[in-house]
Amino acid sequence: MNTAEQPIRVLVVEDDPVAADAHVMYVGRVPGFVAVGKAHTGAEARRLLDRTPVDLLLLDLHLPDVHGLQLARSLRAAGHHTDVIAVTSARDLTVVREGVSLGVVQYVLKPFTFATLRDRLVRYAEFRGAAGEASGQDEVDRALATLRAPTPAALPKGLSGPTLERVTGTLRGSDEGLTAAGVAEAVGISRITARRYLEHLVNAGRAVRSPQYGQVGRPELVYRWVRGR
Repeated sequence: MNTAEQPIRVLVVEDDPVAADAHVMYVGRVPGFVAVGKAHTGAEARRLLDRTPVDLLLLDLHLPDVHGLQLARSLRAAGHHTDVIAVTSARDLTVVREGVSLGVVQYVLKPFTFATLRDRLVRYAEFRGAAGEASGQDEVDRALATLRAPTPAALPKGLSGPTLERVTGTLRGSDEGLTAAGVAEAVGISRITARRYLEHLVNAGRAVRSPQYGQVGRPELVYRWVRGR
């Protein structure tokens, strides 16, 4: 999570007005981020960038007047060094490779949920917040790994990658920690299922759990994300 006094300033670039409003709302719900504006075309995005400080573009690649990567290329040529999270329904890996050289740090495939975007933003904030000199290759690898979503390849039987991503994003977005019931409600799964995913994150070293004592009854387990993982 971004811990600096100044929030990360995000410009939403999306031609669909309804989607643009939703993305602005999503960004505003993630602590440490603020949406400073929205643009529906590449030309409008350029005008806003010329007069508004922006740290991160949430950029739809299919704009009515320019392809998103062409816009990113022109911004680099004009001296803008804003990072980019690309939003697209395309799954062309050639486009993905081209975007890496243009400052695209993440891709979000449409359609996506708030939990998915929140996870990408939190990962970006942790990567951006890394400071100081790395002690070695392992530390560099860990810093780069914060941008990557968990892979489903190593999941135990019965767990799915998309659900793990939603659970992970929900937990990462909570500074106080969440119970299995809280995660279940946020993600839309049962409490038992939520606990299975949370326990998987604990076993993987990505989360920790501790008892929370109330006034009556048995204590609840509260799960917290391990920052920097």
